[in-house]
Amino acid sequence: MYFSQLAVYIEKIETTSSRLEITRLLAEIFRRLNIKEIGKTVYLLQGRVVPLFEKTEFGMAEKMVVKATLLALNLERKSFETRNKQIGDLGKTVEEFKSQFPSLEKKDFSILEVYNALLRLATASGEGSQDLKINILADLIRRIDSLSSRYLIRIPLGVMRLGFSDMTVLDSLSWMLKQDKSLRPIIEKAYHVRPDLGFIAQITKQKGVKGLKTIVPEIYTPILMMRAERLSSGKEIIEKIGRCAVQSKYDGFRLQIHYRKSKISTRGKLTSGRKNQNEENVKLFSRSLEDVTYMYPDIVEAVKKEVKATEAIFEGEAIGFNPQTGEFLPFQETVQRKRKYNIAEKTKEIPLKLFAFELLYLNGINYLQTIYAKRREMLRKVIKISGDSAKNTILVAEEEVVPNEKKIELLFNDAISKGLEGIIAKKLDGIYQPGARGWNWIKFKRSYASKINDTIDCLVLGYDLGRGKRTSFGMGAFLVGVYDEKEDKFVTVAKIGTGLTDEEWKKLKVQSSKFKVQKQPSQYSVDKGMECDVWLMPKIVVEIKADEITRSPVHTAGRRLRPTKTRSALEVDIPGFALRFPRLQKFRDDKRSDDVTTLIEVEKMYAKQGS
Repeated sequence: MYFSQLAVYIEKIETTSSRLEITRLLAEIFRRLNIKEIGKTVYLLQGRVVPLFEKTEFGMAEKMVVKATLLALNLERKSFETRNKQIGDLGKTVEEFKSQFPSLEKKDFSILEVYNALLRLATASGEGSQDLKINILADLIRRIDSLSSRYLIRIPLGVMRLGFSDMTVLDSLSWMLKQDKSLRPIIEKAYHVRPDLGFIAQITKQKGVKGLKTIVPEIYTPILMMRAERLSSGKEIIEKIGRCAVQSKYDGFRLQIHYRKSKISTRGKLTSGRKNQNEENVKLFSRSLEDVTYMYPDIVEAVKKEVKATEAIFEGEAIGFNPQTGEFLPFQETVQRKRKYNIAEKTKEIPLKLFAFELLYLNGINYLQTIYAKRREMLRKVIKISGDSAKNTILVAEEEVVPNEKKIELLFNDAISKGLEGIIAKKLDGIYQPGARGWNWIKFKRSYASKINDTIDCLVLGYDLGRGKRTSFGMGAFLVGVYDEKEDKFVTVAKIGTGLTDEEWKKLKVQSSKFKVQKQPSQYSVDKGMECDVWLMPKIVVEIKADEITRSPVHTAGRRLRPTKTRSALEVDIPGFALRFPRLQKFRDDKRSDDVTTLIEVEKMYAKQGS
């Protein structure tokens, strides 16, 4: 397919708010693409040339893109920048100027040609790389049509603004095969094991459902981390899963560790040949699938020394500790280790312990479908503990198999007395379900023991501009929502305008600046009374504390509408859920948008609060 043909489809997607129509359009694109094109096209639609978990970035700020445009079209900077300020969208500005030079359109590039050029741009490094990036982009701008230039410009800027999620892409792949969403559960299950949309699209196109069912973990491709259900008493836990393993719930960074002792084939046999085979044998991924290896050099070195395996994927919680007293540090101190600069200094100041608690893959064997008791047994064999465990950076999380609710309550109280969050109960014969929230894990936290005092992970949907003192922050209140799994929508629960420190307002503003979009994303269900001045992509997750959950007609979480008598409008039948006195607890940089609290969980909290 030509890139100009793709641009026509993208424009249609950009101008529609119907999720079903976006799904249909994507499916139509996917049907027309060949096997070599489909995966790379999916990356381009994400504003990428590689999966989200890979670190390859374009490294082009808006100034560099402007410079490439001026070079390509031989424009005068002042007039271009004046017009760009009027339009407010660099892609559309370039499109407008490009339309004035139709004679420059010498060739209709294929998608693969554009992709390969952008890949060269993204991987250029070293001396002279900035000039090379500018020249590659300028050459493309000069030779493609005006509409294509709008979207070409947005790709290296990472602002495609197409308003669909990964889940919409999975629906579209199902639609490509069957003209409906019936295959979504199978495709999604494969995606949770290999969350690489381009790879999943290519396999679906090439091998269909049969190919998806054969997907297994791959070293250095993160597996979407399993999530826990929540209950508020030992009695409920025993009733749900019976005799279970109980571990302390640490308040730190959840990490997924990928380790390969040496370069090996997918069949587990050692390969020979190239030098530097051990160059990158440890990778650490956060819950949000971010590669955070460089942030935790102490963990990386410990994995090399303390893990007994040829290759392994396992999970653990990294928590700061005081080396003098051995006491664990609160999250507010541990979080200081999540940084891009002065890492060595902080490593000495705040050392970490990694408590390993799950084994997912070992020496070519997939353990996702293996029962928990067996996974635990194998994990203990993988982690090499010295005679003095205090000298180990990696420890296997302590656990106790308990038969009754009384013991669970005692372990919960003991965890709280140590300054931990609570406990996790694990079903002994439960499997590991990537990306799923199931009853194989149940979390019992301090806040869940309260009838009205709970924490909720929310997505920041947008914000209102600041007034008065908050003019300096650029925002006065921000809108948050939870995830409605049934409708695949984010629904609102609160608009928060108080309770943040000046530093927290500033941090939210800085983060928000990277994710602004021109219109409300189609995934957001928002009442007119709650609409924002500025909308954001679904990227920022925050933990919110509230006094209780109430009902409100202006919030859409759980709200039901009914037609009026004239059927020309809708009125509220059942009000939505809302948070009373919401306040920010902390930013959850370690979580993705699909990790936020679900509407079903909010409904359960509301029912529990009432009882």
